[in-house]
This record gives sequence, structure tokens and C-alpha cells, in this order.
Amino acid sequence: MVDVSSFRNAMAMLGGAVTVITTDGVAGRFGFTASAVCSVTDSPPTLLVCMNRSSHSNEHFKRNGAVCVNILCGDHQEMSGAFANRTLTMDERFAVTQWTTLESGAPVMIDALVNFDCRIAQVHEVGSHSIFYCEIQTIRQGNADEGLVYFNRAYHRLGEASKAC
Repeated sequence: MVDVSSFRNAMAMLGGAVTVITTDGVAGRFGFTASAVCSVTDSPPTLLVCMNRSSHSNEHFKRNGAVCVNILCGDHQEMSGAFANRTLTMDERFAVTQWTTLESGAPVMIDALVNFDCRIAQVHEVGSHSIFYCEIQTIRQGNADEGLVYFNRAYHRLGEASKAC
């Protein structure tokens, strides 16, 4: 079996879009930064989101049953840091930018690159993480032309200016 350190070092070379995952409902308003998000199927349109089972927010996301996957723009590195900072309260995290809601009731970041407003259709527990299968209810496109990705343990901006010739 591969050791954890080798696995983490190898996975650092797999770039991923930086997102802020949010929820609100009977269990309250919560959010966290994630790059472990990907599409599952387009019929029905479904994403998966991975969240550490030891996270204080984990059970709250399950109880609310609603999430918004907010894909961050190139200039949202500070936002990513705020939602990854365990010393900040949820109110402090959400105070960093403006929010609205769509169909699910989960907080939707107004200036995100894209918002996927979802309901949690299924949850699977695998090792240290919960995998949320999120059926998309509404998609909202922003106006930015640059995305934020995490690769090799660093943030990078991708967009028109960063395309190769």
C-alpha cells in the first residue's frame, strides 16, 4: 500500500479549481474551501464534493441537504484563505463578500466565476471523507474571465492571459 505522504505529494500535482462550498438551513450557515470537486454525470447534472468527516461542519451539511459550489475567480485567493481558516467564525468568513440565494437556499457568492446550486442526493463515507453527490438545481454564470486553481501547493490564475501561444 502507498504511504500517505507519497499519496499527498503525488496529488499535489493534480490541479483543481478552487471552490467555496456553502450550506444553510435548519442546521445553520456553514462554508469551507475545497478543490476536491468534480462532475459525475450530466443526466441528471451532478457534482461530487469531498469533505473531511472530522470537520465540525460535516454533520451540518448533511442535515441541511443543500449546497452551493461557488467556483472562485482568479482574484479570490483571500476568499479561499478565509474559508479555509479554522480560527475564523462562520460569520467572519461570510463577511468577506456578498451573498444571495437561489433554489436550494444555500449561500450563493455573488462575484463567483460560476455557482452550482444543489441538493445533496446521496452521501457515501469513504475513509476519512464524506462524498456528497450533489444534484444541480440551478447554475449561475458570473462575468469574470479568470479562474483560480490550486496546483503544486500554490494558487494559480487561469484565463485568457495565461493561455499558451
